Order: sequence, then structure tokens, then C-alpha cells
Amino acid sequence: MALALRSSISFINKKEPNFLKTSDDASTTVTFAKNKPLFPLRAKSSLQEAHKSFNSEAMRIEKGEIVHVPSIVHHKHNDDSKKVPVFVMLPLDTVTFGGHLNKARAMNVSLMALKSAGVEGVMVDAWWGLVEKDGPLKYNWNGYVELVQMLQMHGLKLQVVMSFHQCGGNVGDSCSIPLPPWVMEEISKNPDLVYTDRSGRRNPEYISLGCDSMPVLKGRTPLQVYADYMRSFRDRFKDYMGSVIVEIQVGMGPCGELRYPSYPESNGTWKFPGIGEFQCYDKYMIASLASAAEAVGKKEWGRSGPHDSGQYNQFPEDTGFFKREGTWNSEYGEFFLKWYSNKLLVHGESLLASSKGIFHTSGVKLSGKVAGIHWHYRARSHAAELTAGYYNTLHNDGYLQIAKMLARHGVVLNFTCMEMKDREQPDHADCSPEGLVHQVKMATRIAGAELAGENALERYDADAYAQVLLTSQSDSGNGLAAFTFLRLNKKLFDGDNWRQLVEFVRSMSEGGRRQRLSDSDSQGSDLYVGHIKEIQKTEQEQDIILV
Repeated sequence: MALALRSSISFINKKEPNFLKTSDDASTTVTFAKNKPLFPLRAKSSLQEAHKSFNSEAMRIEKGEIVHVPSIVHHKHNDDSKKVPVFVMLPLDTVTFGGHLNKARAMNVSLMALKSAGVEGVMVDAWWGLVEKDGPLKYNWNGYVELVQMLQMHGLKLQVVMSFHQCGGNVGDSCSIPLPPWVMEEISKNPDLVYTDRSGRRNPEYISLGCDSMPVLKGRTPLQVYADYMRSFRDRFKDYMGSVIVEIQVGMGPCGELRYPSYPESNGTWKFPGIGEFQCYDKYMIASLASAAEAVGKKEWGRSGPHDSGQYNQFPEDTGFFKREGTWNSEYGEFFLKWYSNKLLVHGESLLASSKGIFHTSGVKLSGKVAGIHWHYRARSHAAELTAGYYNTLHNDGYLQIAKMLARHGVVLNFTCMEMKDREQPDHADCSPEGLVHQVKMATRIAGAELAGENALERYDADAYAQVLLTSQSDSGNGLAAFTFLRLNKKLFDGDNWRQLVEFVRSMSEGGRRQRLSDSDSQGSDLYVGHIKEIQKTEQEQDIILV
């Protein structure tokens, strides 16, 4: 059975313009090969009708066409403690600017397929720029309500990201969702509200943590705005907390990650594997730096960031600060890096303390995402990590402090690049994703924090899945509490890609014991699409248009 979803909106298509489509006029094609049906399904025009027909194991499509949703033979295991539940990230534009669920019928079919594959649930970004776009304290959660109800119907769980950052300008961003218009208006009046580099270049991805506690957003502080947003979410979805909604990931920076926007891809500012730049030049950050310098009796250290730290696309040895015996390893370097990283830790601490107070009785887990900055990891200075705010060098473990901070609040550390291998990386970039993942696993184990994972890049090959299975184990460091796969799109449903995902989900349910995916369906399930190539070549495909 070959399955593919074709949609110009619900799924990522890099050839499309980078803006969020709000109209629902483009048709979506779902392609399935003919096979013995597990049960007939026809799409109705409303969620209520779909629910009714789903309960009778049938969903009808207009004009009587039949869609076959794949199924899997589930195997029970005695040791559930080693099971690693798998979630799948939904498209970035799952909810439209109009506040509705994007391509709801195609989403409905996709969710049925994911449920049949044994997937635990999905992850979605709750964009600040969409929900509170109409003005301060004016929230529109309607599109997310539609999604939550659909997930409840299918028996799937939801991880929700409180996305206080803009969408656009980073790896994998397929649409543009800026911060709320009223926030952008405040930024236009006071550009120092956003992160700034040494050249004065402003980055509107996320509000600078330098002004966290200042009433710069129409009388509220950024921390108050984030808290009000999360409180509104809690109140609107209280009936689904702990049952459908099982995790709240608190966005703490660009891409939702606890970091500075040190490697922005927009307008070609940064390219891999550049070291990036420190983001401490807005007036609020400079004032904090000056105060810290004065406190240690070195007033001259507080006038600016390092003068010899280079530019975005340089390498460590090109700079005075990051080279092998550079300024990073001096008294001044230690002072600056401690201040810079501590500001990030305090930001995370403040946000998570607030989140814990809001959600502590709701029955959901809290998580925070840390970026997998693996380039120049083998260099003594770990330059790319330093500019992002992770004080991780040859002499200092930057991830242990972060893990301890998260553990204090019972927050899961969500880490990326779990699928990467060292040998896949270019030699000149001094990468070591495997070394980085191992360090983070050890840090969470020592700190007593739970660890969850994601893949950094969109991959569907057996090698990537096998690497995740390997890193999910607790043989060396902490094992994974959950894994979220990047991301739901039409490629995922291509024959071999889909078979690989299904086998991966099954292996994760067995605690990652099977590290190499099989090449054929040995369990008798009819979900292994495309495992008999000869049949694939001869089967006729049936296209169903969802309008």
C-alpha cells in the first residue's frame, strides 16, 4: 500500500513562497494504492460528522471514494518502563492567520494514519503572533481547539509549544509568522527591545531577555505577557489538560530554544559552520553588563562585549577570542562568558518558575528545549556554543548548569540532533553531535532531569532512525523519556519513508532494543507500505481530492 499526502499548505514545500497562506482554496490530494481495505473511510464536512463515522470505523469521502488508512499489528510488551513514546511535529502553519485549523480534512486523515502506526501523539506550535495578534490580552485559541478535539477523537496526545518567537529565518522555517503586530509596534518605537549584535543589527525573532522585568510592552513586562498567555491557554484548555494535552514546552528564545539568536540564517547573515556573534548590544543588556563589571571592580569590562570575537561566518582560529589560547580562557573571558550565560539561565529560571506556578495542578509535564550546536564542538573554546549562551568549553560543562536549572523545576530537557553521526559531518567544521549528545545525556543523569529528544534535520533514512534508537538508550548517560519526530509532511507518507517510520515507532516501543530497521515486514502487518517492490510497480493508485 503506497500512501502520500499532497498539500500546498498543510505540509512543507520549500518551493513555495515563504508566507503563511490563509485561504483554503487550494485542493489537497491524498494518494493511496489499492489494497485490501482495513475499513472504508469517507470524509465528512465537519468534525462532528467525522467523529460519528469514525466511531463506526468509517469516514466517508464525497462521491463515495474510499480511503484506506494503514493499520499495524501492535505487540504488547511486559516492560513498559523502557518504552519511548514517539510524537510527530505538525506543520508550522497548522493554524491559519484567520485562527482556524489549516486543511482540517487532510489533517484528519493524517492523524488516523499516525494513530494506526502506533504514534503516541503530535506536537504543535501555539504561535504568540497568531493567538494574541488582535491586541494585548485578546486571545484567539479557536484553531487549536479544533485540533485538540480532533486529537481527542483519534485517541492521540498533544505536546504544545508556547512559541513566543517568530517563525521565519531559521533552518526548516517554511512560512512567516512575526511577533504580534502590537508588539512589533512597540519594537519600532524602541528597537532595543530585541537582540542586537556588535554591528547594531537588530533581530526581531524574540524579545531581548535584557528587558524581561521592564514594563516595555504597553505597561506589562515580557515575563508578565508570557505568563498571561500561558494562563489564558490553561483556562481555555483545562478540560483537556493531562488527558489530551500531556506536555507544555515553554519557549525561551529563538526557535523556542533557551539560547541567544547567535546564528540567524535570514538574509544570509549566518551560514554553517560559522561561529556566530554575541547578542548583547541592546541598551538593556549593555546596562546589565556594566553593572556586573562594576560589581567586580572592572568598570572597563562593562562598556562592550569582546572586541576580538570575530564575525558570524568566521572560524575560531580566525579570532583572538575563540582561538586555541584565546581570550575566552582569560580572566576577562571568564567574567564575560559567566555573565552572558547566567543571563540566559536567569531568563530560563524566571520563565519556568512562572510556568510551574500556572500549570502545576493541570496534570501536564513541562519541558524546555536546548539547541544542539554541534559545530566547532571539538575546538577548545566551543565557539558556536559560547555565542549562543552555552558556557561549554574544555574547562567548563555548560550543560550541567542548564540541566540542574531544569531539574529544580521538574522540567524535561528536550534536546535535538539525536539522529546525527560524527562521520556524516564535514571535517573542517570540527563537529561532534555524538559527543554533544553524550555530554547532555550525562548532564541530565547527574542533575536528575528527564531527557527527551528530537531530530534536527528532516530525515527518513534507516541510518538516522538507527542513531536515534541508539541514543535513546540509557547505557551511557540518561535514556529518553520521549522522542518527537520532525515533521509531518507529504514525504513522510512516501512508501519506504512510511515503512521506516512504522518500524522505528515499534522499535522505540521496545525500548530501542532493535537498532537496525528491518528491510521487510516480518510481523504480518499491512502498514509496511512498499515492502514488496514488485507489487508496488503493478498496483494502481487512487487519488482522492479533499476540498
